[in-house]
Order: sequence, then C-alpha cells, then structure tokens
Amino acid sequence: MDLGIKGKRAVVTGGTSGLGLASAEALAREGADLVLFARSRQRLDEVGQDLQARFGVAVEGVAGDITRKQDVQALAAAVAARGGADILVPNVPRPPQPMREFLAEDDDDKWQRAYQDQLHGGLLVLRLLTPLLLGKGWGRVVAITSASVKQPMARHAMSTIFRAGLHAALKHLANEVASQGVTVNAVAPATIVTPTFGQHHNLEARVQAVPLKRPGTTEELGAVVAFLASRQAGFITGQVVQLDGGQTLSLL
Repeated sequence: MDLGIKGKRAVVTGGTSGLGLASAEALAREGADLVLFARSRQRLDEVGQDLQARFGVAVEGVAGDITRKQDVQALAAAVAARGGADILVPNVPRPPQPMREFLAEDDDDKWQRAYQDQLHGGLLVLRLLTPLLLGKGWGRVVAITSASVKQPMARHAMSTIFRAGLHAALKHLANEVASQGVTVNAVAPATIVTPTFGQHHNLEARVQAVPLKRPGTTEELGAVVAFLASRQAGFITGQVVQLDGGQTLSLL
C-alpha cells in the first residue's frame, strides 16, 4: 500500500533509539525525508547515514535536549528554514528509573525530572513545531505515549500522570488544527521490546499480562505511526491507538 507520504518531511524527536528510531525507520521506508532531534550529535550522524543509505531519503540531525526551550527553538528554526514540515512525531524520554508505585515515589528531584521529560518537553515540541505544519491544508501529528494513560499499570505512576497531561494537550490541539487539514493522534504502546527493555522490566512477567502472550516489536509500532501519518488516515484525529496486544482491558 502506498501511504502517500513520499517526499513529505517528518520531524521525529528522540529519533535515534527505541520507539523514536522505529518511527523514523518506518517513515523513511515510505519515502519521507527526516529531521531527527536527539541529544547525541554522534548518534544523530550515525543514524542519519544509515537511514540515508538504506532508504535513499534526506536525513538531517539537530542535537538538543527536549527539556530546553532554546534547543527546541533551534529545532523549529532548522525545520522552518527548510520550508516547514508535514509530519511531527513527538517522542519523549522514558521516566527516571527505577519506576515505583505512586506513594513510593518520594524523591522530589525525580518527580521534577519526570515532569520535564514527559510533559514539559512534549508540550514544547507541540507548541513550537506544530505551527510549521500549518498553512498547507495537510499535516500529521503522531505522538508516542503509553498505554498506561488509559489503564494505569503498576509502578508507572510518573509515566501515567505526566503522559495523561500530554494526552489532554493533544486533544486540545486536534480540535484547534482540524480545520486546517492537520490530524493529531497518539500511539499508546505497552510491552514493546526495545534494546533496553530488559534493563528495566521482567519480560517474562510482562508477557503474562498480554492476551497475545508475546511482546510487541518496534517494527509493529513504526508501522502504526506510519499509517497514522498516511494519506489513508486523513479522517482519524483526536484518537489514541492502543498498541498493547490486548493488555488494556477497558471497553473504551
């Protein structure tokens, strides 16, 4: 299926590892040019060269910290200098580890770091980058969040609380920009295996809570991101797609 995004420009934050990289790869496979944002200049160069070689798309890397407004402003300036963007994939860092239950999270500095990474950084990206999608009659915002927003998971208090705030912002944004042909959606994953998953979670225990009895893959996540960015998904907005193998048990 041709997703209709060949030649589009996509901005992916946290785009050099994990779920951000999976999203970037899926978009590049469909022919989208990329602007990647991450902290490491070296990693940006390595990933950019790899994606260019494999998919023949243009890839630019902008180094910065998502929690620093001046860094996100620099990203926005770089994108604006190239005529704006068509697709925005806000992907924020994971909460500080180890994750604990709500009452056990008694470190104020850890709460502040989680707020900065999970909510403040995501809001900066939405506020400063979304305007660069406007005025074309077409655009896609696809945020990567967490299934715990719909059904809070054990020891995910920080992720749930701050990502819930990000979901609220996404819903407001979806309503504001819909008339300009821009859709805004979220992909909410759970138990997706990344290279660092085993460092933070017991995979065997997590899989037992998944009705499909297997973890999800980064390729599956990337495919959902690419679809929501596609021409075919043009009538989907303000929605959350659970990518959790049936782990979320709520009706809605």
